Amino acid sequence: MNKRQRTDFSEADLEVRPQEDHAAGTTAVAVSMKRALERMGPERTARTLLQLNKAEGFDCMSCAWPDPDPGHRSVAEFCENGAKAVAEEATKDRAGPDFFARHSVAELDGHSEYWLGQQGRITHPMVLRPGSSHYEPIDWDDAFRTIATELRGLDSPDEATFYTSGRASNEVAFAYQLFARAFGTNNLPDCSNMCHESTSIALQESIGIGKASVTLPDLLGAKLIVIAGQNPGTNHPRMLTQLEHAKKAGARILTINPLREAGLTRFKNPQTPKGVIGHGTDLSDLHLPIKINGDLALFQAIGSLLVEWDALDHAFLERYTTGFEAWRTHVEKIDWATVEESTGLSRALITEAAAMLRDSAATVFCWAMGLTQHRNGVATIKEVVNVALAQGNIGRPGAGLFPVRGHSNVQGDRTMGIWERAPQSFLDSLQKEFGFDPPRENGLDTVDSIRAMRDGKVKVFVGLGGNFLQAAPDTDITTEAMRRTRLTVHISTKLNRSHLIGGETRLILPTLGRTESDVQESGPQFITVEDSTCSVHASRGPLPPASPHLRSEVSIITSIAEATLGGRHGIDWAAMRADYRRIRDHISRVVPGCESYEVNARRPGGFVLPHAPRDSRTFETESGRAEMVVSPIEVLHVPEGHLLLQTLRSHDQFNTTIYGLSDRYRGVEGGRRVVFVHREDIAALGYDDGDHVDIVTRWEDDEHVRCARDFRIVAYDTPRGTAAAYYPETNPLVPLDSTAVGSNQPASKSVIVRLLPLGSPQGDTGGDQDAVGADAKSFPEPHHLS
Repeated sequence: MNKRQRTDFSEADLEVRPQEDHAAGTTAVAVSMKRALERMGPERTARTLLQLNKAEGFDCMSCAWPDPDPGHRSVAEFCENGAKAVAEEATKDRAGPDFFARHSVAELDGHSEYWLGQQGRITHPMVLRPGSSHYEPIDWDDAFRTIATELRGLDSPDEATFYTSGRASNEVAFAYQLFARAFGTNNLPDCSNMCHESTSIALQESIGIGKASVTLPDLLGAKLIVIAGQNPGTNHPRMLTQLEHAKKAGARILTINPLREAGLTRFKNPQTPKGVIGHGTDLSDLHLPIKINGDLALFQAIGSLLVEWDALDHAFLERYTTGFEAWRTHVEKIDWATVEESTGLSRALITEAAAMLRDSAATVFCWAMGLTQHRNGVATIKEVVNVALAQGNIGRPGAGLFPVRGHSNVQGDRTMGIWERAPQSFLDSLQKEFGFDPPRENGLDTVDSIRAMRDGKVKVFVGLGGNFLQAAPDTDITTEAMRRTRLTVHISTKLNRSHLIGGETRLILPTLGRTESDVQESGPQFITVEDSTCSVHASRGPLPPASPHLRSEVSIITSIAEATLGGRHGIDWAAMRADYRRIRDHISRVVPGCESYEVNARRPGGFVLPHAPRDSRTFETESGRAEMVVSPIEVLHVPEGHLLLQTLRSHDQFNTTIYGLSDRYRGVEGGRRVVFVHREDIAALGYDDGDHVDIVTRWEDDEHVRCARDFRIVAYDTPRGTAAAYYPETNPLVPLDSTAVGSNQPASKSVIVRLLPLGSPQGDTGGDQDAVGADAKSFPEPHHLS
């Protein structure tokens, strides 16, 4: 297990209060301004927040929620967590060479992720040389030569892997994938591999494109909005405003989630009188407190009832789909006892939910990681698609599929070619544009990159943004995997755990953030991003760079490429670095739907990429129709004395970035090492609310015992037999080999665990396996029922 001790705050300060029954309100405003003023000061706060998500401003670096049309944006077009994200990046604190001289890597590794993030912006390129205890400054050209030397010295280009965070712009994403493929590999893992990969695969196979089939006006025009496996109050707070508008227009909302989150219950819009002094807006008309991993069974049960009631769009099904008859036969035979066991919901409650779909003339289905991060994540998303297709809810106003992406440009990165299994048509376009034949074999995704580093097959890791170590599953195995590399390179704005665990040589290359102006040889530059609804728009930072030694992501990537490849293939990296219009010119000829990219990106509010199912009910699948697929229901049988754990965010974090130690909507203050458990389960397991325990799991025949130490039990309204805890603290419990079938996405929402007495020796690797429990020696295979 991970035995590093955290020295910067005490979990003894942790307080547990009653859960809140609403999201936002004036508290959200107060917290936003307090954090912004503390980190940025008054002037920087005004310069940034007033330009955040504006047509001529910069795009928020947190979630990928779409912006309203330019004429319909408010003065404060941001949420609490957007303000926190800006404050984190635009902080006045700095971590320069003197900081690294004072703190050894070992000392830094003794601090929490929260403490590391509070140290400020990295100001100089830094290197940790073999055998050294401290990072030290390195000249940019020396850094590029170091990287180029290692890459050129590999026996195969496939011995390098190039990771991407969702914060990267379209311009740098295009240049990055071009560099990797010109170097000779498709090893392009990204954060989507860990969040919405199941969505991408399921939608690509079902409707021919792995993206949302709605725009923001569709949400506002829907008669019913289904929100499944998503917590908008914390993960996409600006969504609450649009849900409020939809409710006022007559929409009903069905929420499906194990926890009854504040953001699914009531919204107090701080920009309206009703939200400030009134009750606010009740959001959910019906909430289904589903058991973890029960969504596949639920949507099949809903489909069965729609078939029974003949609440189907037969004309749409006949003209645009295939597989309907097999699907209908399957759901007609559904076993309700199995459904109730899997979902924890009564048939009456499911019937009430299905009636909402029956009575809706236009339904939008929204979801996030609560559906994707399971062994059956791909099948679950396909079942959501089946239900949508059954009623013709694709390709008409106010209806469609809406996977809500969690990082600001993760969808744009994929559009630009950041994918280890890019379509052959995309590779053909690259070949036509640049005159070289890209590698055609699929590359390594995130999980396979970790395996390859662990096995000594990948020797160089390059990370474009993000905190790979803390985002990845199976933290201890990922740690050892990264330590086996020869070189790790992190292109970052701030210090994080991944900088402290890495290869023999480690580089930190500090980059500009979204809040900062980007001036290159040809003058001021802008970048572009894509939101969850396929809308592409420009972003321009208003602040001067945090340090004169920073370089843009485009500058860093093109310089690495130039140092490594020289003039190979005749690609003019220097020209792309000097003027991003050159990159957008290439994009316009390579990326489908991006014709006239420069002109369209400069329009206020940008433009929307084409989406065949949405635009013309055209489906680019093998059959040329939307594919309805039959999937067996999988019931995860949790052994007696165990719980099914899901990892989740607190309200005071974005992905692996910890803004603070407050999860006020859930009533947790001053700490993060908590595990939410139903009060009756706490008693049945022999504990009391407030006890401290270790959380332990094992995976199949793997002899490695995974343990997360010292978590306080918090009694919470969760479905019986389930639990929840924050990541990255519980990522060590997510086995590397526990992934979704078809997408290889980590199953971070389906971890079978035991709670053991604090400090129990059974939690240590190599401990008494019998004491852990014979039924905990493996994750049982799900029982398949048709």
